[in-house]
Amino acid sequence: MSEETKKENAESQETPNTAEEKAQENAEQAASEEKTVTPEEKIKDLESQIEELKKQMLYKAAENDNWRKRMMQQKEEALAYANASLLSDLLESLDNFDRTVDAAKDAKDAKTIADGVKMINKSLVKMLEDKYGLSSFGKEGDEFNPELHEAIGRTEDEKAKKETLLQVYMKGYKLHDRIIRHAKVMVRVPKSN
Repeated sequence: MSEETKKENAESQETPNTAEEKAQENAEQAASEEKTVTPEEKIKDLESQIEELKKQMLYKAAENDNWRKRMMQQKEEALAYANASLLSDLLESLDNFDRTVDAAKDAKDAKTIADGVKMINKSLVKMLEDKYGLSSFGKEGDEFNPELHEAIGRTEDEKAKKETLLQVYMKGYKLHDRIIRHAKVMVRVPKSN
C-alpha cells in the first residue's frame, strides 16, 4: 500500500471515532449540567412538592369532614324515624279504637264494647310480641324475683311457703331479653314467727 492510501485510511478511521467521542462528550456534559442543580432550583422544587402535599392533605381533610357530616346526618335521620315502622303498625289499632268508639255511641249493652276493646287489645299484643319481640311478665302466683318485679307492698301469709305475687298492679315488659319495665306488685311473704 502506498503512503497516501495508508494516510487516507488512518484519517477515515479517526473521523468516526472523533465523532463518537464528541457525541459522548456532549452527552456527558448535558448529564453533568442536569445533575448540577443550583440550591435555588432545589428549594423551588421542594416548595412545589410541599404545596402539592398541602393541597392533598386539605382535600383529604375536607373529604373526611364531609364523610363525618354525612354519617351524623344519617344517624340523626335514623333516630328521628326509628319508630316509623312501629307507629305505622299501631295505626291499625288506633283505627280499631276509633271504630269501637263510634260503635259505642249506638251500642245498647256494655258487653259489645268490652268485647271490641278485648279484640283490639289481643291484636295489639300479638303484633307487638310477634313483630317486635315484646313480652309481658308478672302474674298472680308467680314467684317474686326482685330483678323482674318491683314490690310496692308486702303481706304476710301463714300458708305461704315462699315469696309470691299476690297482686299485679302493672305488668312488666321485656323487649327480647332486656327489661324495659319492671312489674309493680304486691308480694305475699311467709309469716315470720
